[in-house]
Amino acid sequence: MTNHKPIVYIIDDDSAIRDSLALMMEQENIDVQSFESASAFLNAYQSDYSGCIILDVYMPEMDGMQLQKKLSQSNILLPIIFLTGHGDIPMSVKTIKAGAMDFLTKPVTRKKLLDCVRSAFLEDKKRVNEVAHIHNQDMVSRLAKLSDREREVMILVVQGNSNKEIASCLGISHRTVEIHKSRIMHKTGAINLIDLARIAHEGGLLC
Repeated sequence: MTNHKPIVYIIDDDSAIRDSLALMMEQENIDVQSFESASAFLNAYQSDYSGCIILDVYMPEMDGMQLQKKLSQSNILLPIIFLTGHGDIPMSVKTIKAGAMDFLTKPVTRKKLLDCVRSAFLEDKKRVNEVAHIHNQDMVSRLAKLSDREREVMILVVQGNSNKEIASCLGISHRTVEIHKSRIMHKTGAINLIDLARIAHEGGLLC
């Protein structure tokens, strides 16, 4: 889960608009990244992006509404604020129904835009926290499949103990440790010991 400072992602084919918006955000100590096209944003996108998008409607190749649809289909749920000089009511209704935070027409007041951005940041933080909660609950459910002995072995494994040390600590055979480890990997879905340690931490088995 991301702990990054939220960023405003400006997507507009007009460089003057991009620069103006970026300056406004920077003056408010808000981090910003600018993109000249929808495809430029999609190519740069990473799963840990957080914050919101300020999106123009009319752009060459892929317009803002097409990008909104593409993001939704790709389960990219960053809040979107549309900002356009040529909007109308049917267009605004369509984008809001499709999940946009707001639909603003240029010129827009500084206060209005910044209020929208801050509301979008709060919405995205809520989304990220919900995703993190669901993820952690998944880790907890995986650990719940383990027996008490398997949990003991798992703790010792992720603490870096060898099979021999675990066997000695728990008073069991080396072979029994191997069997427990195999069952632990299967039940938790861990692909390696690093992944197992991550599951242990995120599931609350280790502090």
